Amino acid sequence: MTQKESSDDIILAEDDFSKEEEEVLKSIKMNRIIIPILLGLGVVGYMLYKNWDSESFQAIKWDNHTFFWIGMAAFLMVFRHLAYAFRLRIMTDNFFSWKKSIELIFIWEFSSSVSPTSVGGSAVALFVLSQEKLGAAKTTALVIYAIVLDTVFFLTTIPLMLLIFGGGIVPKLEDLAFGSWTFYVTFIIMVLYGAFFFYGLFFSPKNFKSIALTLTKLPFLKRFREGARELGDDIIVASKEMTKRSWDFHLKAYLSTALAWSTRFFVLNCLIIAFANPEIISLSFWSQTELYAKLQSLFVILLLLPSPGGAGFAEVVFGGFLMDAGYGFTKSVTIIIAMIWRLLSYYPYLIAGAIIIPWWLSARLAERKQRKLEKQKGE
Repeated sequence: MTQKESSDDIILAEDDFSKEEEEVLKSIKMNRIIIPILLGLGVVGYMLYKNWDSESFQAIKWDNHTFFWIGMAAFLMVFRHLAYAFRLRIMTDNFFSWKKSIELIFIWEFSSSVSPTSVGGSAVALFVLSQEKLGAAKTTALVIYAIVLDTVFFLTTIPLMLLIFGGGIVPKLEDLAFGSWTFYVTFIIMVLYGAFFFYGLFFSPKNFKSIALTLTKLPFLKRFREGARELGDDIIVASKEMTKRSWDFHLKAYLSTALAWSTRFFVLNCLIIAFANPEIISLSFWSQTELYAKLQSLFVILLLLPSPGGAGFAEVVFGGFLMDAGYGFTKSVTIIIAMIWRLLSYYPYLIAGAIIIPWWLSARLAERKQRKLEKQKGE
């Protein structure tokens, strides 16, 4: 199979995928990785050019301490991926092997990396899992449940952190035209969104659909009416699947979600420890937990970013956060930390997706063709 056949030609094989499936696949074409890469590296390059301080760069101690904590950050990224694979196995009753789960999480994360942060990769996840013989009802339930789990994690941990540490954990980011209001507005939207989906999934899916359709009667929401109808139907299907599950199942799913998300923020803890002056930053449990709380609050703001995977914007916002964190970072050092963070947590999924997706699509096409031949023989 040539490189050309392994990418767009496979994705756009009209005889093998429906129009709806083709629309989803177009969103993960290999040329989509160019946009976030150019955005991210372009912004980082411009920031370095604009704020370069050779003295600050030379003052960085590239010693065992620095490399150890960068290595810890890399280790936690691997651990985070395994936590998501573990969650997928829990939610599918071990339908997928560890190898298959790890592969599917790469595709899921890749789709999120090339989609706006506020949108995510749910549509692609739904398509991918539907190709793996999981069953339509179980696939729909799994994707919607994953969205609810992610939201519930934030809605249970953020209030706890605010209760323990107070409003000081909310990033100000006033130099970037953000502010505390950005966090609170986004969080309120999450509360409404999460409560609505939780209500539909576990209490009354029919009322969920009815409310969604009623909302789309508003003039500026009419174009979403068909989507609301489909979402309502999906919630009804997912509710039948999830309400029959035991509390043990839900607890395991939530804990694996919490483990994956917490690890994501501790990656940033490690990078900050790596470059901060040891005399300024404390490694105590309490101080690092407070830093974790600030980083989780920061991510709530990052959810608003419109670019694919937050590319270009995430680096700037994180750099602004580091400037306000009180660890004595200069602008050039914050840019370097932000760049290492994205090199560990973002770009690997773009690269992995570019390698795995063509192979995965060709395997699915081969299966479809085989089933078509068997059906023709049977006729």
